[in-house]
Amino acid sequence: MENLFDFFITLGTLGTLVTLGTLMAKNIKTHLFCYDDHRGFSEDVRKRFQDSARYKVLSFPTKDEFLNHLEAERESNFCKIAILGLHDNKEQIDMIDNLTQDIKKVDRRTGLILLGPEDKMEEIKKTVLYNIDAYIPRNANSMLRIHNTVKKLMSEHNIGVFRRRRNISLYVLLGFIILSALILLASYFRAPQYF
Repeated sequence: MENLFDFFITLGTLGTLVTLGTLMAKNIKTHLFCYDDHRGFSEDVRKRFQDSARYKVLSFPTKDEFLNHLEAERESNFCKIAILGLHDNKEQIDMIDNLTQDIKKVDRRTGLILLGPEDKMEEIKKTVLYNIDAYIPRNANSMLRIHNTVKKLMSEHNIGVFRRRRNISLYVLLGFIILSALILLASYFRAPQYF
């Protein structure tokens, strides 16, 4: 009978350790990917998100470099946000529409922020068919709006991570309870004199 109690204690300790291990948060950087062929706003984004312990800002001048890097980090679980700079010519609007579709094909969890000319935002919203998280007009408040949108997307990412970890913990706890009940039931039938 002592072995049975030792087994339950060991199993309970193991279940608690697994649950606590899944709940412990990791300090993972948020990766900001800036795509702008003129590099007009990449330096402003770097200045705004200077904290290298929390953010990693990468800029890409070409679409291929950007997509290759995103493909290489597809399996990574950190928060990824793409900030796409748009100018006012029609060819670039079509190219950004294709780029947003490619980004979501590579990694659908990547947040998308589109920064464009203030007077063309309605046209851009009609042209770009894919779901963009934020359309931000290029003006004096652009960096503040980008910062707020990044914080919002980070919060959504962290809530998703917390929910996944909570579900894993609940499954482990439920598995422990079911296993304990089965062992208790089996021991009742094998050694009824102890009950």
